[in-house]
Amino acid sequence: MKKIVILTGAGMSAESGLKTFRDADGLWESYPVQQVASHEGWLNDPELVTKFYNERRRQLIDAQPNKGHRLVAGLEEQYNVTVITQNVDNLHEQAGSSKVIHLHGELMKVCSSRDTENQHFWQTLTADNYEVAPGTKAGDGSLLRPYIVFFGESVPMIEPAINETEQADIFIIIGTSLNVYPAAGLVQYVRPGTPIYIIDPKSVSVSGNSNIRHIMKGASEGMEELCGILEEQ
Repeated sequence: MKKIVILTGAGMSAESGLKTFRDADGLWESYPVQQVASHEGWLNDPELVTKFYNERRRQLIDAQPNKGHRLVAGLEEQYNVTVITQNVDNLHEQAGSSKVIHLHGELMKVCSSRDTENQHFWQTLTADNYEVAPGTKAGDGSLLRPYIVFFGESVPMIEPAINETEQADIFIIIGTSLNVYPAAGLVQYVRPGTPIYIIDPKSVSVSGNSNIRHIMKGASEGMEELCGILEEQ
């Protein structure tokens, strides 16, 4: 089976009603991004950040995967597929994708604020129990915090993502402007000659690779068109 690696961003989940993480005005759901999604923001006001992510989880629970998510999952019938996502929602998993790498964390997980990568202190929240009371402690006695890669923190899953990208026979980019690093740098690890497909209604700049086809549509319409292209190959 050919290996497809798909990099997805906020545009992937926009059709499911989830607002993009960061717009040009620097706000996320009316909050300054640095206030609710940075290491400094967490240190300054963990109660505000905890409440903010409780609300994001409530929105996610009300959301459903869109056709784009389902078409991505459907590729597994004919291909070895890895999804690398910048999104913190679990809509890819809900749609049926079995191998998803979350670069920026997972909204439905919480962790120790002292050692975010210690899986012993990870907790996975559910639709019936998604709220974290401010001040709740993790097993190591530190505050329980969202398992989100805040600005100013390292991206622990970037190395596995690079490894998958280097093995891709087909590389697909959906709904990301390729402006946020290190995720945007993944395209540089695609092997020369590998076809790259970009699905985004806006222009996306990719340098150093001429084997690119840009489908200027949203996630669902673009995936429909791409599925047709792949069937003809």
